[in-house]
Amino acid sequence: MLPEDLMLLFLDETDGRVLMDTTSIHNALAGAVLVELVKSGQVAFEEDGKKLSVVDPTPLPNEFLQESLTRLTKPMKPQQAVEKLRHHVRENVMEQLRGRGVLTLEKTKMLGIFPTKSYVINDVEAVSELRDLVGNVVLGNREPDERSGALISLLYAVKALHKVFDGDKRAMNARAEQIAAGDWAGTAVKKSMEAVQAAIIMMMVATTVAATSVASN
Repeated sequence: MLPEDLMLLFLDETDGRVLMDTTSIHNALAGAVLVELVKSGQVAFEEDGKKLSVVDPTPLPNEFLQESLTRLTKPMKPQQAVEKLRHHVRENVMEQLRGRGVLTLEKTKMLGIFPTKSYVINDVEAVSELRDLVGNVVLGNREPDERSGALISLLYAVKALHKVFDGDKRAMNARAEQIAAGDWAGTAVKKSMEAVQAAIIMMMVATTVAATSVASN
């Protein structure tokens, strides 16, 4: 699923190190979950195009997506929906990957005292293939499809492309901007992706403003 692919791109494939800050990862993953729910047909925009709501309450076979669906208890704007889906999203996605055998959880102690955990990537080949696929699109070596287009758009929204891929930051961002505006997805997915991007950017700006305000006081 899109959230799983996105989380794998946020990890260094050699040592499992996380490449982005927690806030950015949570925002991007929550956005990916919302896009998945739209793709499933369970969630859609209302007629005015301003709010999303559950249009099909049929239980989803994936427990993680089903739990996420239950959080959308009423029609809400994309930003509010992303905020609702942020809670424990990284842990839940990691658990999905662990359950599929892609990752292994290792519990250790920091400084020999504080309990901590890390993840080891078991299927390095699959992660490398994913990174090569998306990376080639970012670098302009191939055209985006629905999967790579959505992943790049989400990474671009949280300013993560240069953290995840090697290359010229300005060139990658320019390419991502073109991809985000492209026609690589169906109408419903494209509309939800645009709304999610806008919501994430607004949330990132709000976080930056709040942090600046606290630092100046």
